[in-house]
Amino acid sequence: MRIQVKAPELSESVQSGTLLEWRKKIGDTVARDEILVDLETDKVILEVPAPAAGILAAISVPDGGEIKAGSVLAEIETDAMAAAASAGGVVAAAAESAPAAAVPEPAVAEAGKMETVPHAPAATHYPPGRADRRVAMSRLRQRIAERMLEAQRTAAILTTFNEVDMQPVQDLRKRVQADFQKENGVKLGLMSFFVSASARALKQFPLVNASVDGRDIVYHDCYDIGVAVSSERGLVVPVLRDADRMSLAGIEKKIADFARRANSLELALDELEGGTFTISNGGVFGSMLSTPILNPPQSGVLGLHRIQDRPVALAGQVVIRPMMYVALSYDHRIVDGREAVSFLKTVKDLLEAPEGLLSGA
Repeated sequence: MRIQVKAPELSESVQSGTLLEWRKKIGDTVARDEILVDLETDKVILEVPAPAAGILAAISVPDGGEIKAGSVLAEIETDAMAAAASAGGVVAAAAESAPAAAVPEPAVAEAGKMETVPHAPAATHYPPGRADRRVAMSRLRQRIAERMLEAQRTAAILTTFNEVDMQPVQDLRKRVQADFQKENGVKLGLMSFFVSASARALKQFPLVNASVDGRDIVYHDCYDIGVAVSSERGLVVPVLRDADRMSLAGIEKKIADFARRANSLELALDELEGGTFTISNGGVFGSMLSTPILNPPQSGVLGLHRIQDRPVALAGQVVIRPMMYVALSYDHRIVDGREAVSFLKTVKDLLEAPEGLLSGA
């Protein structure tokens, strides 16, 4: 008996995906729930398991092919006689029944593969033997590119800056780290302070948490903060739901879980949708200052940067303090400079008196 392998249901905002590389070939024996292939959408990678044990009898979509929810990807022969047959019998028949793999156009590389394209001698002055490498964008990278262009094209993006003295947060972390880790099973990092401070500031300045829909301003009564996570396949932004209700420990646990599952391709689609505000930490890569781009349709994104010891004036004295530049990019169509600057100043004030964030007061 033949069992169809179908693409899983996606979501309302994701209608199609790209089939990556088959882990099995026609004629291979497969076990129930064994992963056969990965599907890449513009938000996440999905694994497709075998619905039954047997022999992979037919492949309907080749590597790099486009799929939609419910598409038939392959067929598995589950009959006991077929499973026990030699490779020459069922495999040859299955191969004959399988449609031929589509051949990509010469200028387009197969997903995830690289194609060498020599320079045309008449068009370049490169020495002989030099060449370019052409790599097809993954669907995720294509979507990132589209959203960045959309943000630049549709929003009036402006960025305001401030700096935060991180000494109070660092001192607090050193003081409570051992007990915090023992009690919660996770280290007290920096991101949880910024998430908690942002959630409180968003309540004071709701326009930064709002979005534009045509001629309407949509105010969001929830505080779902996306945290940009860099994975091997590109940037993803999983969302902390109701961040205003989360403790620092809860935030740290969730962020650690997001980071782990982003790299193992286990994030679910619903974890990447519906954020109302975003935090991006370029400081982990050494960035000193940047102007983050909005994540449409959101109206605000907070950019964090590297902590750097700098001389600052404090109580009439020049002292060395661990300082961080912070940046808020915002949609100037609905957020005025007063709200943006005040929001960022509020975040700064909360971080420079962090005991309230730790206690939840």
